[in-house]
Amino acid sequence: MAASKSHTFLSQSRFSDTEKMEGTGSWEAIEWTKNEPLGRTVAHGFSRFLFEAEEVIREGYGVVLVNTDEAGTLLVTNYRLLFVSEKTRDIIALGTIPLAAIEKFNKLVVKQTSGSRHSDKSSARRLLQVFGKDLRIIVFGFRARTKQRRAVFEALSRCTRPARLWDLYAFICGPSKYIGNNPRVRLLDEYFRLLGIRSHFRPSDNMIDEGSYTLSNNWWRISSINSNYTLCATYPFALIFPKSITDEEILQASTFRARCRLPTISWCHPGTGAVLARSSQPLVGLMMNMRSNADEKLVAALCTQFASLKDGRRKLYIADARPRKNALANGAMGGGSESAANYFQSEIVFFGIDNIHAMRDSLSRLREYLDTYGTTSSDGMSSYLRHGGSTWGGGNLSSMSTSVSTLGDSGWLIHVQSVLAGAAWIAARIAKESASVLVHCSDGWDRTTQLVSLASLLLDPYYRTIKGFQALVEKDWLAFGHPFSDRIGLPSLSGSGTMPLELSSSGSFHSSPVRQQSGSTQPSGSSHTHSSHSYSPILLQWVDCVSQLLRMYPFAFEFSSAFLVDFLDSVLSCRFGNFLCNSERERQQCRVSEACGCLWSYLDDMLSCDDQSHAHYNLFYDPMKHDGPLLPPAAALAPTLWPQFHLRWACPKEVEAGDLDAKCRSMATKFSELQKAKDTAERKAREITAAMESLTSELRNEKQLSSTAVLLAKKASKENAAIKRAIQSLGCKIHFSSSGDTAVDVEHYKTESPQKSIYSPPERDSDRMLQFDDKSDLSVSIALMPDDDDVPTDSFSRICESLCPLRSPDGQCRWPEAGCAQIGSQFVGLKANFDAFDRLSIDDGYF
Repeated sequence: MAASKSHTFLSQSRFSDTEKMEGTGSWEAIEWTKNEPLGRTVAHGFSRFLFEAEEVIREGYGVVLVNTDEAGTLLVTNYRLLFVSEKTRDIIALGTIPLAAIEKFNKLVVKQTSGSRHSDKSSARRLLQVFGKDLRIIVFGFRARTKQRRAVFEALSRCTRPARLWDLYAFICGPSKYIGNNPRVRLLDEYFRLLGIRSHFRPSDNMIDEGSYTLSNNWWRISSINSNYTLCATYPFALIFPKSITDEEILQASTFRARCRLPTISWCHPGTGAVLARSSQPLVGLMMNMRSNADEKLVAALCTQFASLKDGRRKLYIADARPRKNALANGAMGGGSESAANYFQSEIVFFGIDNIHAMRDSLSRLREYLDTYGTTSSDGMSSYLRHGGSTWGGGNLSSMSTSVSTLGDSGWLIHVQSVLAGAAWIAARIAKESASVLVHCSDGWDRTTQLVSLASLLLDPYYRTIKGFQALVEKDWLAFGHPFSDRIGLPSLSGSGTMPLELSSSGSFHSSPVRQQSGSTQPSGSSHTHSSHSYSPILLQWVDCVSQLLRMYPFAFEFSSAFLVDFLDSVLSCRFGNFLCNSERERQQCRVSEACGCLWSYLDDMLSCDDQSHAHYNLFYDPMKHDGPLLPPAAALAPTLWPQFHLRWACPKEVEAGDLDAKCRSMATKFSELQKAKDTAERKAREITAAMESLTSELRNEKQLSSTAVLLAKKASKENAAIKRAIQSLGCKIHFSSSGDTAVDVEHYKTESPQKSIYSPPERDSDRMLQFDDKSDLSVSIALMPDDDDVPTDSFSRICESLCPLRSPDGQCRWPEAGCAQIGSQFVGLKANFDAFDRLSIDDGYF
């Protein structure tokens, strides 16, 4: 793979001057008749924009992004369509879109007007129109007769809808650093939380392998009846059922529901015992007269008794998300809806939410509306210029009403309101009446998933946190089998995701006729669409509903609108494996969690960089302000366009101007920086204070040591002076030195006064003798200087008696011939001069 990637790059120097953009890098600066050679490779300068394992398949040079009239280079990789500006040499976000997020694309030829400076043949613009699932329409312009558009078009035809699941970028890239744990372990962890047993039990892979996760509380239990996905292929491996229902009764009840998606508990109230359950439609048949005792018993078991026995059993609401006429029409195919007479203490309610096809068409009309009335659109013109000098058409009231009605005709906001109203009604029944609610549509994996997950979000504050939102999506969307591959339009192990590409004969801009003013538009060849009959923006619509609740309750959610946008973009891009395939069973078969990266790890990694200051955190979040259910009244459920998602491509400036969260975040960031600077300054001040205190303490100790040394020196000086006076009184000469051993020299000299010392060191010498190394010994030399002719015998005797160690007890000398009083004899302390001993005659009797 590395070798194939390296040969696709070439040095930046291979660009010739004629191949680069001239002037400002706009549409008019391109030499449209310039031939472009085939077989070009990508320059090294673009490799810095590529992700891990992302490879360039095709490239186009001198391409113009018509939306913004900017020239650059267009790259088709195995992950996305990448547009790099020629002017800034950076990625243009509008022209860069993941391949999985492309709904369809067309080739167009637009002829210039007669006033063009080019001939009629050469002035035709070669365009590539790309429709994104994220509500943008991108148009790229190519040079004439370069065959670049054909190469890019063919690459998109192959890469946007690969035949095999393994060809998706998520598998090619691998888990990389975004490795997640077993999603089934995460599902069990949420089940334990719902049953109130998570504090005592922690799920693990071993628990799943051993089947020891079948725990329970007073009302509900976790069943392993679907551990091999034999009960229902689109349900998770573990299910929550009433404790009074056995596995045999569950098997019997499953055959009465479409696709065996029998009633199972999705959320339960920890205090009242009320539950929110989900299923598919019952198979009552055309005459609506088919019944199942096992199904009726299972549904009745959802309504447990109240804590007070006198209150009896709670009420059950069966919420059918479909319009009533659609439910009746499904009876012709064996489906239908329940009869309240067959289910104990129940009431049937129809919400009237349209099917996936209506949602797909509605989103397409909304995209056309935004492209038509946005600031800049796919034809490169602002709505102001396109509509005669006014962004509202002709500038009169009639044109304004037409624009508003166009938004209404899309039906998108009406559909969002229907889902919001249905979820709010369900939450109110559970919170106010302590009733149980069973929700279903036809198959129970589209509208049912929207309603159940949104109602859970309203009821449970935990789901309004970042971790709780992850658990909610994994439980109600992933585990309960929302067919993501079919709805997003990707290959799968089953379903319509493996169908070939469909063809569309339409090749025009689907918007205002004013766009035809610059010339005629003709389709060129067939236009490939990536919309199968199963594609539908069900998850996008649900996230839109969550954004409406976030707008109404800004203090109730830990995550921000930016988090929802990044979450939705990650799902549409299919960069990670979490939302591949159509069920938990298929993802287990493909080992997606091991082979692909994890979206939740990616989002956690983003959050870990900036902590609470990250854009994914809601600055206004106050968990104590909304610690219970959110029950919006009907009047509050009036949705508006979601600016951060709906308007980001068509009206980018308006999104920035109205983003209050961004302004508050900027202020919070500045405040955080100032707080950090303050903390740093205070820390430095504390460090300086501590250092000063330490130095003061050391200085105090030094002063004490110095004072002690001075006192010791004075004491030693006094003692030395006393010693000198004592020895000088003996008529000896004393000398102190800073090295050597203590020595006493006794010599015979003639002196006028034998008892008078002839040596008295000056004051400076006395001071100097105190300055010696602590480790050296103090040497003292004492010399007696008598007169040669008159040496007092008693003086020598005293010296001999005091210094000689060989003096006998009776006062006699043991070495009478030693001549110890002579000049040649020395005593150094108590150590004799052995050189003098060698010259002595020793008498044996001495020993």
